[in-house]
Formats: sequence, C-alpha cells, structure tokens
Amino acid sequence: MSSSEKDSTSSSINSALSDIKVLDLATFIAGPYCATFLAEFGADVVKVELPGSGDPLRKFGTMTDCGDSLVWLSEGRNKRSIELDLRSEEGSATLKKLVAEADVLCENFQVGTLEKWGLGADVLQAINPDLIIARVTAYGQTGPYKNRPGFGRIANAFSGISYLCGEPDAPPASPGTATLSDYMSGVYAALGVLVALQARPKTGRGQIVDIGLYESIFRILDELAPAYAHRGFVRERMGAGTVNAVPHSHYPTKDGLWVAIACTNDKIFNRLAVLMNREEVTGEGIYGSIVKREAKRQEIDAFVTHWTTSYTREEILALCEQGEVPCGPIYSIEEIFEDPQYAARDNLVTLDDSQIGKITMPNVCPRLSDTPGRVKWAGRALGADTEEILKDWLGST
Repeated sequence: MSSSEKDSTSSSINSALSDIKVLDLATFIAGPYCATFLAEFGADVVKVELPGSGDPLRKFGTMTDCGDSLVWLSEGRNKRSIELDLRSEEGSATLKKLVAEADVLCENFQVGTLEKWGLGADVLQAINPDLIIARVTAYGQTGPYKNRPGFGRIANAFSGISYLCGEPDAPPASPGTATLSDYMSGVYAALGVLVALQARPKTGRGQIVDIGLYESIFRILDELAPAYAHRGFVRERMGAGTVNAVPHSHYPTKDGLWVAIACTNDKIFNRLAVLMNREEVTGEGIYGSIVKREAKRQEIDAFVTHWTTSYTREEILALCEQGEVPCGPIYSIEEIFEDPQYAARDNLVTLDDSQIGKITMPNVCPRLSDTPGRVKWAGRALGADTEEILKDWLGST
C-alpha cells in the first residue's frame, strides 16, 4: 500500500463507520457492493478471496494491463485483500479468528455452501454473538426456490421489471443493465446492515440480513402489486412511456438527439402546452386532463414529437427550463463526462492508482455534510494486504 493510501487509511478515523470491521466473503457484485458501500464511509473492509484466483469479478468486464478488470478496480475500492481458502482447515480456522473481531460479514454463496464448509451462520454467531451477517442470494435463504442459482438478469426477469421493458410489440428487454438488481440488492443489504448495527445495542446481539436478488427490484415497482391486487390490472410493456402520466416519454429533436419530458400532472402539461402555443388543448380542451390524455397516448406523443423535432436539443432544454417543464437530455457516457452538473457535484472521481495509473469511476453516493464517504483507493491486487490484515486484526507477526 502506498504512503498516500496509508494516509487515507489513517484519516478515516473521523468517518462515520471507522469503528466497524467488515469481512467480505462475497463475489461478483451484489454482496460485495454492500461491503463497498460500508467501505466508502470508513469501515475497515477485508476482502476474503480464494488463493490464486480471487473474486471472479477480477476477470469480468474490460481487462487492464495489471491483470484485473476495470469493474474490479471500481467496485473493489477501499477494501484490503487477504487470500484464504475457506474449504481448508487452515483457512477456516483463520476466518473464525477474524470473525471473532468482526462486526459484519457479507456473503452471497449459494444457500448451504457456508454450512457445508462448517461455517454456517450458527457457527459464526456462536463465535461472535454480535456479528451481523448479510446474506445475498438469488431467491433468499427460504422458500421453494432457495437452492436455485441466479444472477442479475435472472433476478430482473423474476422480479417483474424485465416484463415491463421494451416496446409493446417486441420481446421483453433488459432494464438498461443486467446488473441493476445486483447493485440494488447491495444497497438494500447495506441498509439492512446499518439498521442491524443500530439495533445491536438494544438487542445485545447481531442478526442476519437476508435478501433475494429479485426482492430489491420488486420493492421499487411502485403500484404494480397493489394495482393488480385491487383491480386485476396487469401492466404491459409501454416502451419509453409510463402509466398514470402523459406525455411522459422520450422525444427526438431536430439535431437527431433525444430528450426526456415528464408531465406528471395536468398543471405541468399546461405549462408545456403554453410553450407549444397550444393552450386551447388544456383545461376543457381535448387534452386537458390525464384521463383524456391517457385515452390518446399515441396521439399525444406524436403531438409532442412534432414540437420537439422543430428545435435542437439545447433549444428544447432551454425552453422547458424557462417554462418550468421537467426535461432532460438522454445522455451517453461521453456526454456525462462533459456535463458541468456532474463536474460541479464531483460525481466522477479520478484516482492515481499504483497499478494502472489514473482511473476514473463513479463517486460516492449519497452525499453527507459532516461525515462524507470517499474513495481512498481502487481494488487491490489479490492478497496484497494479507500480512497487514492479520497483524491489524489478530496481532499476528
């Protein structure tokens, strides 16, 4: 670890989670992202990896000259790496010693794997009753599907979100990225860990945070479940549109680009109609209420498209800002890197990494005023911190 990284470690003393020790046994994204979130806010996160190969995420995605992928360097950030073979007697024994010192353990092995190795939750919490264990699996620790394997794409499909993605006359599409449920589950797992840490002084013990990948996505599908339970309504694919709001979609502009416009109520639509010099369609007019507009969704979208294609994207954005109509550009990553809002908010952070030089990645979210999180270093080389971790946690020499 470089001297600058050492300085970053020591300066984390005043961060929100600086007194929390975390063991990250998980692989790929969902479970590890829970630990990454905690690490961003100062927790001492030890990444436990299989000797010789490490987390498969190291070889997933765009590879770099250092032998690890860009996604590993980004999502393995702020963690220290130790090599342990948990299937071996020696590795299991070392893990148990580390567990005795830990506050949190994150894992996402298939249900029963840790138990098979003699490292089940009951064993770990017997060693350390204060331990909080975050378990992220495809379907959770219970239920008829608990033993099924799964990844983000499967979770997206099972959650109901993939069914909603795509055009009405086209097959279901991916919701932007197959890893959506991985990251969302990591966030919910971290939220669960923080709640469990808050509860621990009251209950006097740790607990298990149990998340199925599909559950984090199912939870955010607004009224999908109550609308079906209440009225038997099955929402179908609507392309870029959405229920309960029109116009609320993506629209092309004169220069071949796209904007998103969101008129979530009649008042906002009235503002848009004023910009379009079509006030007569509002109020008692043909498009004056959401009920009228939903009945003529395609007609409304064509109506708005005729207007947006008369102007460039920048002109549309300026008009909508002036008229207080929510509108935003549909960005590529190239445009994100050039945008002043991203720059002003420091949404991108660039590190000078000892392995590959400069690397840019998304910055910490959320933003805290008094104890902000930060990115201290990119994903470490496999086993780079083994001796240091054993010394820090166990006093080994």
